[in-house]
Amino acid sequence: MKNIVLCGSMKVKDEIIKVADLLKDKGFNVLLPVECMEGKSKEIASRAHFKRIADPSNEMVLVVNATKKDINNYIGPNSFAEIAFAFYFNKDVYLLNDYYEPYLDELMGWKVKVLKGNLDNIK
Repeated sequence: MKNIVLCGSMKVKDEIIKVADLLKDKGFNVLLPVECMEGKSKEIASRAHFKRIADPSNEMVLVVNATKKDINNYIGPNSFAEIAFAFYFNKDVYLLNDYYEPYLDELMGWKVKVLKGNLDNIK
């Protein structure tokens, strides 16, 4: 069973939970940003989630970059930091949808993979 860490804006928390359920059905062990979902402080939540990302037993990271306030493929600053952190730790990083244009150069340079909504493309 592969471990996958989910990231994304808490404004799309319901979408993150939906994706987590779909991945569990596919046999993944899913790690959620629970501290953030529970409303803990940004410092506590970020440190806990960065620790999950850095853990060598967690092979990949999936950012649920859903539409937020009419912005397609949205990646907020915290999720972008998590992507950079995952890149540093040589994790496979996926975006649920397509690239977020403002970060296109970095995302492509860091070999972040886009799923375009198809979870079957996670390798």
